[in-house]
Amino acid sequence: MRTKNYKQFKRKLLKDREIKNAYEKLVPEFALIEMIIKKRIEKGLTQKELARKVGTKQSAVSRLESGTYNPTISFLKKVAEALDARLKISLSKK
Repeated sequence: MRTKNYKQFKRKLLKDREIKNAYEKLVPEFALIEMIIKKRIEKGLTQKELARKVGTKQSAVSRLESGTYNPTISFLKKVAEALDARLKISLSKK
């Protein structure tokens, strides 16, 4: 079966329990990344400008937004402050 678009491809992949479990573990990470990117764009900031406000390099912001960087809570607080936002972390039942 050929998949015609991303949604069909994703649906097909997520039928595999192992792939679905791995995907679901990444949902919070992707949500955080999406929020950071949206907020940066709303503020009209480039990655370089955000980096300057945080006190880091543009490459660190790029790695954060691409999901290839495992940031500390302290770093995330700095990013939130630079975006005039507040970092909230919570735990809930599975």
